[in-house]
Amino acid sequence: MQPITVRPEAREDIRAIDVVHISAFGGEAEARLISALRASASFNRELSLVAELGGRIVGHVLLTRVPLRKGGKEKHVLALGPMSVVPSQSHRGIGSELIQASVRLAQEKGYGSIVVLGHPEYYKRFGFVQAKDLQVTCNLPAPEDALTVLEVEPGNLSGGGHVEYPEPFVALY
Repeated sequence: MQPITVRPEAREDIRAIDVVHISAFGGEAEARLISALRASASFNRELSLVAELGGRIVGHVLLTRVPLRKGGKEKHVLALGPMSVVPSQSHRGIGSELIQASVRLAQEKGYGSIVVLGHPEYYKRFGFVQAKDLQVTCNLPAPEDALTVLEVEPGNLSGGGHVEYPEPFVALY
């Protein structure tokens, strides 16, 4: 099998990234979410990763800097998502490569934690745990069990807190 290359997105990747999400999710909501986040002041192209296989973009993950608030204090964590792989390339480890690259990137950039709203059993394989177990909540109306977290820096979520996803995420839910 050809090697998977994970790298930051480039401007010329935008349409291919949209195609990945549209094909994976069967609609345009996630592509619109990413477009809205790209237009926001908080977007950082270095935190948007693509997976290439044979020179073709087959996967994408976006990390967004979001505040975690508790008791009048605030620190920033990374929200992982959306993340997708084109259906024809699923079950080849591309999603795993994207998540592992996301964790490495969080470490390199000095972020202590990653939060994700998604399939908890999938993310558990990478060390994510139920957010509720660490007293972490968020502003999205999603099932409590769907929110998971990874302490990239052990103890970073000590005492918990409330994650504030930005408006484009709120609009999606």
